[in-house]
Amino acid sequence: QKLSNVKLADMREFLKKCGCKYIDTTGGHEKWTRSDLLRPIIIQTHVDPVPEFIVLQILRALKVSKEEFFKILSD
Repeated sequence: QKLSNVKLADMREFLKKCGCKYIDTTGGHEKWTRSDLLRPIIIQTHVDPVPEFIVLQILRALKVSKEEFFKILSD
């Protein structure tokens, strides 16, 4: 599958399935964290769908491949 813009709801679901925990929303930005991350994952709530370059940043931070991303989303 080709990685492109991802719906905000799908990104939230993916983060939950990866064990990330929602912290709060400040100024239109949601903050998500996980115990092994050095910095939180930030997603913009006013931009839907989430741009591909942000999706790639999140995948890198979580150390998840594109293939794993699609598998996790489909489960």
